[in-house]
Parts: sequence; structure tokens; C-alpha cells
Amino acid sequence: MENVSPVKQDVEEKLLKIAASIDEFEGYAHPHATRIAFLADALALKFNLAAHDRFSLRQAALVHDIGEMAMNRDYICANRPLRDEERIDMQRHSVIGEQQAAKIGLSRVVQLLVRWHHEWWNGAGYPDAIEREQIPLAARILRVADTFAALTDRRPHNNAPLSAPNAKKYLTEQAGIEFDPKVVKMFLLLEGLEELESYSNGYELEENIT
Repeated sequence: MENVSPVKQDVEEKLLKIAASIDEFEGYAHPHATRIAFLADALALKFNLAAHDRFSLRQAALVHDIGEMAMNRDYICANRPLRDEERIDMQRHSVIGEQQAAKIGLSRVVQLLVRWHHEWWNGAGYPDAIEREQIPLAARILRVADTFAALTDRRPHNNAPLSAPNAKKYLTEQAGIEFDPKVVKMFLLLEGLEELESYSNGYELEENIT
């Protein structure tokens, strides 16, 4: 990021280490949080977000699933689909993530982005069921970037990720439901980025992610 102070650089390095620990805990086959941070920043540039807003978004992207690591549930790394009761329990991770972000000294803006990265455009998300523009744009961006990255990579309960075209198809189909249509539209305009490639290797699992 442009003109990063030594203090901010130290924070960045700390968050990168946390992000790597979260990725390892969740069992992703490739770096996940840094990929989301890159995609989210590319989207933020499309929306002309200010530098400080981009900085907060990057921080939130790096630690968005810190609540899962704090919960330390065995089912998170289980090589099977989550059971209904596990999905319900898992939904607590965004609030716990907000609390963890506060504990490590991240700003209130970052804390709320972590809290709201599973909110849906139509209000069917969690934890607060807020909708449309009630959800900060940065959180809507994070939702799209996180979903695409999760759909196109392997982890214990998603051993056959989607191809990039099919992941984009999912985003398009869910625009106006789960995702802000404008954010999806901007995402589809991104091109030439390594982070847009899928790790599907020709195999896919046609089911939704957590």
C-alpha cells in the first residue's frame, strides 16, 4: 500500500502472520486471506475508495475468519459437509471475529467489516440481518471476494472447487440476493489477475459454501 508508515508496516506483518495461521487452521490448500485482500483491494479501486478505506478493507480481509480460529471447532477442518447444528454454531464466528479484531488493536471500522462480512444484500445474512446499503460498501466487497476465493480453492469440506467461470456464474446468479449487484458487476470486470484463477484442476463440487 502507498506510503505505509513503519508502524503500519509492523501491523501489516503481524496481520499477515495471523492470516497465515487462520489459513492453516481452516485447511486451505493455498493462501486464502491474502488472495481475498488482493481481490478486495482491486474492487475497492474500481469503486474509487479512499486510501484509508482500502487500508481498513485489507486489514479486515486478512483477519476476516479470525473468529473461526478462536472458536477452534473440530468440525471446521472435518473432511465432510457441515451438519445443520454446526452451521448454526459457525455463524457465531463473525461476532467472535469482531471481538478478536478489537483484542489485537484493530480499528472499529475493521471490527465491523469482520462482523458484517457474511451479511447478504437481501437481509438474509448474519449476524445482524442488515441489508442493501445498510451494509458498508467495503463489507459488500469483502463478501464477494471471500466467496469467489472460497469457491475456487480446496479445503476439508470443499475438495472439488469450482472453476473460475462457474464461480463467476454463481456470483451472477446470486447478485441481488446474496451480493450487491454493483459489486458483482465490478468483479466481473476484473481481469489479468492471478488471484482470479481457480484451483479446481477440472474438478468441481456444485454446492454452496458456508
